[in-house]
Amino acid sequence: MASYYTFEDLSGTTTPVVGDNPYQDLIAACQDDPAQVQARYNIHRTNRNNQQRDKLLAADFPGVTVDQVLARLEDPSDEFEDPRNCLVFWSRPTQSVRSLIFEVQKRLLEAAPNLWTMPQDCLHMTAMEVTHSLTAAEIEALVNTLMPSVASITNYTLDHRSRLVKPMVSFDAQALALSFLPAAGEGNQPAEEDAYTYHHLRRDLFDKIQAGGVKVASRYVTPSAHLTIGRFITKKDFETPGGEVDHDKVARLVKVIEDINEWLQKEYWPQGENIKDGSKWTVGEEKGLECRKGRLWYGGGERIHLGEGF
Repeated sequence: MASYYTFEDLSGTTTPVVGDNPYQDLIAACQDDPAQVQARYNIHRTNRNNQQRDKLLAADFPGVTVDQVLARLEDPSDEFEDPRNCLVFWSRPTQSVRSLIFEVQKRLLEAAPNLWTMPQDCLHMTAMEVTHSLTAAEIEALVNTLMPSVASITNYTLDHRSRLVKPMVSFDAQALALSFLPAAGEGNQPAEEDAYTYHHLRRDLFDKIQAGGVKVASRYVTPSAHLTIGRFITKKDFETPGGEVDHDKVARLVKVIEDINEWLQKEYWPQGENIKDGSKWTVGEEKGLECRKGRLWYGGGERIHLGEGF
């Protein structure tokens, strides 16, 4: 199973593997304590941002990594079609979170005018990636197997509610995301009401999908709750007229990201009862989970079923 997971866990603590469900392993390591779960998510995203900051600011940084597939898809003269078919369960952000993302994207475009930004109606958080990079026929066979379970999975958030708080921009040389942390009593909410965390939800989705007869073959097990908001499809925003890496422009991008994160922490991290719109998000709010298939890497694909929101 571990061979499916391709994203590094930077939460600073090795999670012992004791069962078939990797999400339960982290919950057990955190003693089922939402504060510890939040800490693991926070350490992961903080360490990853620090790691990526060092890479981007290094004297030998080779430049941003262009998403070649997306670049071809965005080129109207290229009739290229993304060959990667996937099967996922998405959580759609609330309108207030979408509005916050729009503002963050505007600020990022000041430093990267040619950044591809995720359209508002495509924004999503992958609650569970069932599988990826298969043919359409292979995905369809999995859908047929899972179909009797899909409605109950997409409606699961009606009575299994997990809050996310403390938005922050996460980044690397290829893409940028808005990441959240599982809540642990922020905003004067009793901590016990946050006992069921986003990681518990991911654990349960894993079990329900497997019980439906489909093996989860996901790239994502790391403690992360993020929505991709931008990708690099050209290097020209960070090059000199001669085509060399312009390290000053890269440094400006990093500074803009850091400024955004300072603003988010000041304005959108709950302090007492002061909770601004966009600063928190209960998964399943407004829309239930969405089961989706096809060429959905950049927010497209085909809806199989949308769960009921609250």
